[in-house]
Amino acid sequence: MKPMLPVLQFEPPEFPGWSYEVKYDGFRAILDWDGNGPRLTSRNDKPLLPLFPEIEDFLKAYLDHFRFFLPLRLDCELVILENEYKANFSAIQKRGRMKAIGRIAEAAEKQPARLMAFDLLVEHGENIHSLPYLERKRRLASLFSKTGMAMEPKTTGVELLQLVPPHTKFSELWEEVVLHDGEGIVAKAPESQWEEGKRSTKWVKYKNWKLVDCFITAYEKSNGYYYCGVYKDGGVFQIGHILFGLKPDEKQALFTVIKQNSKSEDSRFIYVEPAICFEVKYLELYDNELREPHFSRFRLDLRPEDCTFDNFLFNQKNVTGDIELTHPDKPVWESPSIRKIDLVHYLMEVAPSILPFLRKRSLTVIRYPHGMFGEAFYQKNCPDYAPDFIETHLDEGINYIVCNDLKSLVWLGNQLAIEYHIPFHTIESAKASEIVLDLDPPSPADFGLAVKAAVYIKEVIDGLGLIGFVKTSGNKGLQVYLPLPYDTYTFDDTRLFTEFIANYLVSKEPGLFTIERMKKNRGGRLYVDYVQHAPGKTIIAPYSPRGNKHAGVAAPLFWDEVEEGLDPKDFNLPSVLQRYRNSGDPFKDYFKAGEKQPFGPVLEFLRSGGNKK
Repeated sequence: MKPMLPVLQFEPPEFPGWSYEVKYDGFRAILDWDGNGPRLTSRNDKPLLPLFPEIEDFLKAYLDHFRFFLPLRLDCELVILENEYKANFSAIQKRGRMKAIGRIAEAAEKQPARLMAFDLLVEHGENIHSLPYLERKRRLASLFSKTGMAMEPKTTGVELLQLVPPHTKFSELWEEVVLHDGEGIVAKAPESQWEEGKRSTKWVKYKNWKLVDCFITAYEKSNGYYYCGVYKDGGVFQIGHILFGLKPDEKQALFTVIKQNSKSEDSRFIYVEPAICFEVKYLELYDNELREPHFSRFRLDLRPEDCTFDNFLFNQKNVTGDIELTHPDKPVWESPSIRKIDLVHYLMEVAPSILPFLRKRSLTVIRYPHGMFGEAFYQKNCPDYAPDFIETHLDEGINYIVCNDLKSLVWLGNQLAIEYHIPFHTIESAKASEIVLDLDPPSPADFGLAVKAAVYIKEVIDGLGLIGFVKTSGNKGLQVYLPLPYDTYTFDDTRLFTEFIANYLVSKEPGLFTIERMKKNRGGRLYVDYVQHAPGKTIIAPYSPRGNKHAGVAAPLFWDEVEEGLDPKDFNLPSVLQRYRNSGDPFKDYFKAGEKQPFGPVLEFLRSGGNKK
């Protein structure tokens, strides 16, 4: 059957009473399931289960959960999730082109596809197309709840059938879509019916367009494509071609100018020197070509030299239009060679993971106005010249910056704020948001002591049923985190635990670990700093760069990486960015873990002095 389709809109679809869903970029798919088993078909009525056997295996494994609700029909998007707000278009395209059964099976095991359900059309044999959207959505959520399916998008785990939940506030969902580089949003009218094969104004799609300033390099005579480029490393870097968005008179005028100023021509192309600058809307760079490019406007105010790959990178996310990146080529680190644009680009990429730690916390930054080539200074007070969108919090006479969004983070990066230090609680609560054990060896050469201490701590928290995370400090130590339920435990409560762990380590290896605060009395042992975990104290945020020569990062680790031979110098800006792209975020489930952290029984045990009867 032909699916219902949304109309494209270039203005934010903020309509009273409407609902908003994440738009995932994959294969539109209708799931039909009856007594003969599940069938999954594309919008062109092609069978999809042979290409995605993991979906069929999952559905059949849960047949008993769904048996009562059959026959069933769901409207879905078949995707490979990159994060909760973005599907990996390239990955699903590659899967869809596979033919060999062995390769398909291998891909299904390594990176399974997921079926994102956003509408319920038939339930228990009842056709409900004509019910209002909100009622269909309510029944869909009830179905998922009763069958034990995932009620929200998840990138990990065995749940391959997941609910696309509705949201009531466009701005909040849009901020997350932009932050996570998602494709866009679909807005849906509360009374809208599901109409087969119709492109309806009751469903409106709003895409996460990016903007790039580029210049024309060639015109393809057979199809009217205009090829685009930017300058990179002194040469022209091709970024694809455009066809849509130009009005007929603009096309004619542009063709005339190209013809009159051509530098060469062959049977296929007319080539021109970089001269004509324009702005293009696009979704992402895929295989070195812009996806869904649309002409936006001519940029007669620009020179071709202004159209650079660095500016292209800076505008990869929608929020940077209000911020002018000053001196993008300014050197910040010598080795590795890192410029300001590279620092800002790093912050933009890891923003989905660093921002949750910065939000609603008083921020202290260390700024390096001249990079590692000059003096640094601490900044607590928000400067007078900060733009209006920077949020602040007044505490004991200090007007702290509170970095709640991507735009604020990019602005701080442009100010060459290198280090981001945060307290252990938010501005809305005086209670501890987490427990952090800071493992500080006497020198970088003694980093192995931090590894040994972290391994001992992991054994203890595993034995207590607690959930822990670990990261490098970015300098010479490690830090172990235990997230806590929000606004629940006081710092007196957490002090019982940090002191218990510190004393345990000292009793375990008194020759290696100490709680002695005076350096001269530590005797080359690792200092377990449990006093630092207190109100008013701060710690380096996960993914924050550090102001040291090797461009270190306070890098989240997977626990199996914490072993002999681990070297903190391996975790600098370039390497952490690469591992973030390739391996994901070890702290991904940090805040969810905090909400279910079973700290209460442990605290009760510690309060009883360890003599629980």
